[in-house]
Amino acid sequence: MTALAVPARPVQDASLRPVPWRRMAWVTWRQHRFALTGVATLLGVLAVCLWIVGLQLHHAYAAALACHRSGSIACEGLIGNFNGMNKVLSNGSVLQAVPALIGAFVGAPVLARELETGTFRFAWTQGFGRWRWTLAKLVALAVVVVAAAGALSVLISWYYQPYFAAGNETLSLSEVSPFAAGLFDLRGVALAAWTLAAFAIGALAGTLIRRVVPAIIVTLAVYAGLALAAGIFLRKHYLTPLVTSKLNLPETAWITSQWGTKGGKFAFAGRAPINLLEQFCPPSAVGPGKPSEATFARCLGHHGYTLWTSYQPASRFWPFQWIEGGWLLALSLLLIATTVLLVHRRGT
Repeated sequence: MTALAVPARPVQDASLRPVPWRRMAWVTWRQHRFALTGVATLLGVLAVCLWIVGLQLHHAYAAALACHRSGSIACEGLIGNFNGMNKVLSNGSVLQAVPALIGAFVGAPVLARELETGTFRFAWTQGFGRWRWTLAKLVALAVVVVAAAGALSVLISWYYQPYFAAGNETLSLSEVSPFAAGLFDLRGVALAAWTLAAFAIGALAGTLIRRVVPAIIVTLAVYAGLALAAGIFLRKHYLTPLVTSKLNLPETAWITSQWGTKGGKFAFAGRAPINLLEQFCPPSAVGPGKPSEATFARCLGHHGYTLWTSYQPASRFWPFQWIEGGWLLALSLLLIATTVLLVHRRGT
C-alpha cells in the first residue's frame, strides 16, 4: 500500500519577526507591578512628609529672615525655632536608605526570581531571546526608578534650600555645607545616579547568585561599602583642594585636612596637639571664655606656628555632582552590560 505524503510545513522559525519591545514592557510591568507599587508608595510617603515639613521649615526661615535686624527676644525665638526644627530629616540619614532599598527590592529580584524558580526557560522560548529579555527588563525598570529618584531629588533640594541660603551667614542660623555627609548624595543628580547604581548592583548580584534573599543581602552590603568608600575616600579627591592659612573659612567649606608648620617645616597633622596648646596657649594666654580654633591658631602663630587648611569651597558643588554622577553612570552601564552578557552566555 502506498500513502499520500503530507506536504511538510515550511520552516518559518528563521523568518518569524521578533516579539515587539512593547510586549516585553507590558510583561515586565505585570511581573514587577508589586515592587513598583511599593517604590511608588515609599517615595510618595516621603514626598508628602517632605512637603508638609518643608513648608513649615520655609515659613520659619522667612519669619527669622524678616526680623533678624531687630534683635528682639521674639526674633531670637524665631531663629531658635528654625534651628530646632526637623531633627529627624536635617542630617539626611533617613533618606539615605532610598537607593539601597530600591536596589535590594527591585534590582536584586528582577532576574534572580526567574532564575531561582526556573521560569526563565519558558521566557526564553517565547520568541524574545535571552539578551533582549534581559535588556528589556533592566532598561524599563531602571528608567522608572531613576525618574522617580530624580523627582524626589528635586523635592529634597527644595526642602534643604533654607540651610544653604546666603542669608544664614548674617542670621546665625543653622548653616550646612553642600558637601555635608548624608546630604550631598541626596541632591542634584547624585540621588538618581546612586539609585541607578544600586539597581545595577542588585541585578548583577541576582544574576550571579540566582537566589533572591542572598542577592538582597549582597546588594545592601555592596551598596553600603561603595557609598562609604565614595564619601570617605573618593569624593574629596574629585578636584584638587585649595590650601590656605586663613583662620576664618566659610562654614559651608568642606575641610578635608589640616596640619601645622613651623619655620616652613612640618610640625603636626590635624589639629594642634593638646601638649602644644598647654605649653603655649594656656587659658591665661587666650583670654576668658571658651576659646575657638581660630583663637588657638592665632596664639600658636605668635610662637612661629602656622595652621594650614585644605578645603573644597561650596562653589564646587555642581562640578562635584557631575563628576560623581558621571562615574556612577559609567559603573551602572558596565554592571548592566555584564549582567546582559552573563545571561546571554549562561546555559539552561
